[in-house]
Amino acid sequence: MNAFKEFSAFPGLELLSAAVVLIDKHNCISYINPAAEHLFDVSRKSAEQWSLKRLFLNPSALLISIEHARKYRCSYIQHEIPFQIHDQKKIELSFTLTPVEDVNEHEFLIEFSCPSQQTKIAREQRIILETNHSRELIRNLAHEIKNPLGALRGAAQLLDHELDREELHEYTSVIIKEADRLKNLLDRLLTPHKIPQMIEFNIHEVLERVRSVILAEFSSGLRIERDYDLSLPDLVGDDQQITQSILNITRNAAQALCGRGLIKMKTRVTRRVTMANQFFKLGLLIEISDNGPGIPKSLIDKIFFPLISGKHDGSGLGLSLSQTFISHHSGTIDVESQPGHTCFTVLIPIKPSQNSGERANG
Repeated sequence: MNAFKEFSAFPGLELLSAAVVLIDKHNCISYINPAAEHLFDVSRKSAEQWSLKRLFLNPSALLISIEHARKYRCSYIQHEIPFQIHDQKKIELSFTLTPVEDVNEHEFLIEFSCPSQQTKIAREQRIILETNHSRELIRNLAHEIKNPLGALRGAAQLLDHELDREELHEYTSVIIKEADRLKNLLDRLLTPHKIPQMIEFNIHEVLERVRSVILAEFSSGLRIERDYDLSLPDLVGDDQQITQSILNITRNAAQALCGRGLIKMKTRVTRRVTMANQFFKLGLLIEISDNGPGIPKSLIDKIFFPLISGKHDGSGLGLSLSQTFISHHSGTIDVESQPGHTCFTVLIPIKPSQNSGERANG
């Protein structure tokens, strides 16, 4: 009997947040629920009849546990086992094996959970909260600085007109230029508070635009590979804010590579995700990764804070702005980094558009 028909009697599996996989007597997959599709980045149709050796590059601990559970027809639990998934992603998983009753083919349900998920959610919430506090403090400070800065610049201009000696104009010119530079910095600090202008747009058009800009800026020695899921629906959001967010992340990667190396852009759809304490049926996953030197450990937890930068000439606003713009869309940004591989992951909920709702109601 087909496992999909067989398990239609257990619709609760479709609603679980835990990843559930059904295997047959040959250790081949005959069913995965939506949470497992998301965890393993594979569709149900593709995964059907995959062996566990294809799903995992290092399945030995799991196979030994299955052999034991099958031999004694019992449940079996393992905690925090390192796995390498088929797409090279490394992750620690706990799993529970449960024999399926009234089935003569030695089938087992495997429930996978990610112990680090709660830690990750708590870390994201802490970073967002701390960043919001920092940004509000800096915003208030920017307002306080802006008025006297304008007066300072105006006074320097008036003084410049009164000076008779040509060599003194150099000093007033420095004051005016530095005042303008500080004003631009303050304007950038205040920019994130603009209300998003929501429209429908295609995320791949945004990524292609960003790709063209970065390749134009770094025209020699930089490669940008694409791995797009072209079945993704249009996104509802502020296309300018999303473009700026992706541009900041990608430019950071190109600068870390000094214009020579590999950047990868990847898009996928995710299912049943929680972002900003809200549950969404669908989410858009964007990964921007590079093979550069990585982010120093001392900066990894502060990389999204305003005015924090790993570059000697950086303002520390690019990633902070990216996080602010993504949070305007109820999304999150996460980063993992080690020498040779840094990956920024942007997750944005896919919400039904107003137009599609009107069509449905009509």
